[in-house]
Amino acid sequence: MSQNKNVSLERSAPQQPRPSNVYVGVGGSDSLCISPKRDHKSENYEDLQLEFNPLVFSSLEQYLPTHMLNLSREVKVQYMRNILLRYLPESERIRIQKHKEYRQRIMLNYPPLHREIYSMDAEKFFTPSFLRAIKENTEESFRSIMIEPCKGIYTFEMLQPRFCEMLVSEVDHFERWVHATKFRIMRPNIMNQYGAVLDDFGLEAMLDRLMSDFIRPLSRVFYSEIGGSSLDSHHGFVVEYGINRDVELGFHVDDSEVSLNICLGGEFSGGELFFRGVRCDEHVNSDIQSGEIFDHYHVPGHAILHPGRHRHGARPTTSGNRINLILWCRSSAFRELKKYRRDFSSWCEECKRKKKEKERLLVMATQQELMKREMQSAS
Repeated sequence: MSQNKNVSLERSAPQQPRPSNVYVGVGGSDSLCISPKRDHKSENYEDLQLEFNPLVFSSLEQYLPTHMLNLSREVKVQYMRNILLRYLPESERIRIQKHKEYRQRIMLNYPPLHREIYSMDAEKFFTPSFLRAIKENTEESFRSIMIEPCKGIYTFEMLQPRFCEMLVSEVDHFERWVHATKFRIMRPNIMNQYGAVLDDFGLEAMLDRLMSDFIRPLSRVFYSEIGGSSLDSHHGFVVEYGINRDVELGFHVDDSEVSLNICLGGEFSGGELFFRGVRCDEHVNSDIQSGEIFDHYHVPGHAILHPGRHRHGARPTTSGNRINLILWCRSSAFRELKKYRRDFSSWCEECKRKKKEKERLLVMATQQELMKREMQSAS
């Protein structure tokens, strides 16, 4: 149920394949490496006043040309900023600035109900089994708490009941404050008419920690081919379904590389998530293949982790109300480098199917040519 519109990603003209150690230009003279320097320790940019999330700069730094890595932080910031400014059109930068001012007005006036959830307190937020797996930080420890009911989809127990209760009551408190003050509220996306963006009223820093310290270790292992190792920004929100709320959610993909969806609770029936396969932009509306059909039933405190490009929706909530926490995790490096690639068969199931079919036809044509030659030589 991580939700929203289909993502429209820019696609460049066909290009010849490049070796993994060369650079790709992004306009002007600035360029990035296709492959990151995993052993390079990126600088911390959190003390700088920047238009973009500091984590974006830390992530992009690993993709800088080799000769840039040991230059001053100021030089690297300017270089990466030039790239990011070309990545976002002016209209988008204006929208981001206005949204930033909107958030500042809220945080100057909104009185939080549970201040303890505004900063990360892992021992109080997460279940012991989840914390233990993250601390061990191995694929084996992660898989010990997870179920993989469908390829690339993972479910696990994650949040303690008390944290779920506090977050739900905080959202309710915020919505009541918005109504009482007649403050304009921005909904999570164009598909949901109810719910709230958690980043807008002060929870951005906590959710950044959730992504970087608890989701990125998982995505580095399970989603490396779709930017899971370089997640650097997020969109965090809650959605509400049921009586006098949204009822269902249409078939879509998320504006994320990796999506986390956690049921926070409620008395309800229905509302199952349905998944129908991972697709690139070109094949988002292609047919469902065998083995791609999966339905997920919500359990309070339990999470489902999946690629943002995994097509999905939510069936009608037939009674009661439920509320879910959604975290869309994004990688600016993956999105930038994706523009220069045309083969997504490592993760798009339709690309993979077409590639296998092309290989099958090629083998068949080769066999027929060999048989033809043998017949000609025999005659």
